Order: sequence, then C-alpha cells, then structure tokens
Amino acid sequence: MTRTEIKTPRFAWALTGSGHFFKESLDIMTRLPNLDVFLSQAAEEVLSMYKQQLNLPEGTRIFKDRTASAAPVGNFYYGVYHTLIVAPATSNTVAKCVYGISDNLATNVFAQAGKCRVPAIVFACDTAPELDTEAPKGMVKVYPRRIDLENTAKLKTFDDTVVVESLAELEQAVDERLICLKSLSS
Repeated sequence: MTRTEIKTPRFAWALTGSGHFFKESLDIMTRLPNLDVFLSQAAEEVLSMYKQQLNLPEGTRIFKDRTASAAPVGNFYYGVYHTLIVAPATSNTVAKCVYGISDNLATNVFAQAGKCRVPAIVFACDTAPELDTEAPKGMVKVYPRRIDLENTAKLKTFDDTVVVESLAELEQAVDERLICLKSLSS
C-alpha cells in the first residue's frame, strides 16, 4: 500500500491497562471519524474488569496484541495514520515510551508513530504526587512515585508528542487536532 492509495488517513488510538479515566477516554473515541483502535493485552483485561464495551463508530478497526512483532504497526509506514492517541497511558507505558522499549502493541505503535513523524497525544496517568482515580470498585487515592513523574516530564520533551495531564486537556488536544486536520483538508 502506498500513500497515494490511502483515501482518508485515520486516527490511531492505543489503549493501555489503565483505568484512570478509561470510560471517559472510550467516550471521546466515539466522536472520532476514521478510527483504528490498538488494544494491548492489559487494555483487554481492563475492558473486562470495568465491564466496558467498545461502542465505536462504524468503520472502526480493532487490532489486538496477538503478534510478537506487532504486525499492524506497519500501517504507520504507509501514511495510514495522521494522529496517534495513547489514552489513558499507564506509568509502565510512559516509562517504556521514554526509554524506547516497544514490547507490546501500545508501545510499538508509539515508537512507529515517532519514527514516521506522526503526531502523538499521550494522556499520562501519573502526573501529580497525589491523584484520585477510578478502580473497578470505585474511587481510590494513588501516589505516583518520583520516577513516574520524572518519566512523564521526559515524555513531554519528545518531538511531535503532546502529553496531557487531565481529561479536559485530552479533550482539548483532540479537538485542536480535529480543527488542524480540517484546515489541512480545506
């Protein structure tokens, strides 16, 4: 497949194993046109724990973490994607992205997006010394470690990567990207 064969580039959305604003992230996904979803094995577990269904727009493709080489990421090379969103992103995912470890579908799509200069939006979960987050049985308080906060700060220095720290910032970044894409197609 070549760039000229792609009629409409797509959003790529990687889900990781975080429950932090998981349901709300799924709601944002329903608003996006031309969407592909990349589910890590941990994300599949979280979907089950939170008893969530993927009610996505028609035409959405879902890729699951079933191959050792994360074969679906090859589409980044051919211009299939104009934007990658990783939301919500666990501290594990953020750390792996920072240190170039791409050993699951979510971290692999982040690496390929970077190598192909596809802009990324990452909703990091561990962004403050104390947070309230939703667990399967209700709200809990968590205390991210210093290393988690440092990794989030490091990720903010990456080219073509916007790191957001709240649901409102995620919504704003997605809306800004939609506006940017609309202006590019006009």
